[in-house]
Formats: sequence, C-alpha cells, structure tokens
Amino acid sequence: MLIYIARRLIWTVVVIFAVVLITFVVFFKLPAGDPALRFAGRSPTTAELKLIRHRLHIDKPFYIEFGYFTKSFFLGDSNGWPGLGYSYEGDVPVIQEIEQRAPRTLCLIGGAAVIWLVFGVAIGVLSAVKRRTLIDRFAMGFALFGISAPVFWLGLMGLYIFWKTLHWTGGSGYVAFTQNPAAWFSHLILPWIVLALLYMAVYARLTRGNLLETLGEDYIRTARAKGLSERRVIFRHGLRASLTPIVTIFGLDVALLVGGAVITESVFNLQGLGWLAINSVFTQDLPTVLGVVLVGAAAVAIMNLLVDIAYAFLDPRVRYS
Repeated sequence: MLIYIARRLIWTVVVIFAVVLITFVVFFKLPAGDPALRFAGRSPTTAELKLIRHRLHIDKPFYIEFGYFTKSFFLGDSNGWPGLGYSYEGDVPVIQEIEQRAPRTLCLIGGAAVIWLVFGVAIGVLSAVKRRTLIDRFAMGFALFGISAPVFWLGLMGLYIFWKTLHWTGGSGYVAFTQNPAAWFSHLILPWIVLALLYMAVYARLTRGNLLETLGEDYIRTARAKGLSERRVIFRHGLRASLTPIVTIFGLDVALLVGGAVITESVFNLQGLGWLAINSVFTQDLPTVLGVVLVGAAAVAIMNLLVDIAYAFLDPRVRYS
C-alpha cells in the first residue's frame, strides 16, 4: 500500500513540475513581447524595466531562469520579490491575493460538495432500488431539472425568494468564519445549494445507472442466493462497487471548481478564485492569471492523487505494487 501511494505521489510531483514548466514557457518565453514589459503594467520607465528583469532573473540562461521561478513560486524570493510578482490592480503580491480569495472558494466548494455527494448518491440509490416506480420517476425528473436550470437563474431566484422576500439567509457577500460563524453559514448556505443542485442531479443519474448495472452482476445474485439481506446486498456489495466512477468524477469536479465556480461567485458576490481569474483576464492582469492557473493545475493534480488512493480502498482489484 505504501509503495502504491509513493508511486502516485511521485507522479503527482512530476505533473505539477510539468505544469510549472509549461506555464513558465508560455508567460516568459513565447515570442509575445518582453516579459518585463508585461509584468510592469502601463507606461513603465527604463529603470523599472531593468529592475523587473533583474528581480525576475530573465537576463540569465533558461535553466537558471526556470530554477529561480520554481524556487520563488514555492518558497518566495530572498529579496522579498514574490514568486508570481505583483498584481496590476493595487500593486499587491499575487500570493497575497490568492491567499485572500482561496478560503472563500474552498468554503464554497467544500459545503456544496458535501451536499451534492450525500444527496446525489442517496437519490441515485433510492431511484435504483425503486426502479420504474413513482419515486424513480420523480427522482429522475428532479435530476433533469437540476441539469437544465441555469446556475445564474437559480442564484438570482434564490436571492429574491430566500433573502429579499423571506429574509431567511444573509444574502450576497462573504463573512469569514472567524469573524462570525453564524453569518458565515447564513451567507454560504444559498450558494452551497445552488452550486450543488447541478452536480447533485448528475450524481443521482450516474449512481442510479452504475448501481443498476452492478445489481445485475453474477456475484450479486450469488450474494442473494446465500440468504443475505437486501440491504446488505445493496450497500455492502452493490454500492461499493458502483462508487468507483463516482469517486473519479468527484475528484475532477472539486478540482475544476477551484478556479471554475465563476458564475456562482459572481452572482453571490463571493469574489473567490474564479472571480479573481475572470476579473484578471478582463483587466489583462497577467501575474494574477498566472497565479490562478498554477493553483488550479496543482489542485487537479492533488485531487487525482487522492482519487487514486481512494481507489485502492474501494476496489480490491487495484494493484498496490
């Protein structure tokens, strides 16, 4: 088991290294102008360009430049120059911007992921067990609505009904958990539900299809022939085997939402990493775009590692060596 995890960990490090290398080449080495000029912002002076070239180490051979870039990205620069540079908006370090926005996105993703995973799988199991009944049709109708309804429409309708009309939630904006836990929950419960509704519908349909296919296998019929209870057959043998695709898509969905929950963050004014990325693209804030790209790529690689480890526990056919 330890060898299996070590191999996956080494492969994750290799992937992150490749992403950092590609990002460095795209932002620093492609023939699209002077990188110092792009990082300097509008109307830089000659002295400012010279200082930026020195701080970014772009006046040195390629391998030395990349070494400094990698070191400063993970550890920071000994001269106080942040590895991703300064944002054009406000002239603040990009690392500081990411550290400020990341908790908002992680709180949004974490709460929504728990909701869509628990309720999506539960609805899928119930629909598979009650196949071709009224419960099954109602569950699949709900799934169709969740997939079809636009996220921005659900968000605006939720704000109008539950915040402006009923005053049940805290509305838009973000309140830190350390500042006020009750307000933190009140402001996030509606974004959690809106974001989770789409994924809940997908997971319900996926769980239903996988479980129905698994329940038709020979070993399931053997388990029933041995006299095992239907509950144990479904949850002990059927559901565990059908969860493997769920784990795969769950890891990818969570990772992609790190920089991809743009609509939900915009509707509810959360201003997380997705909002930061879109705003940086519109203002051509290249250092910030670079930072969000690297963070999102690292999130995908790390979630793939966790999915591989979860496979080893869910599926005994996975080889450990």
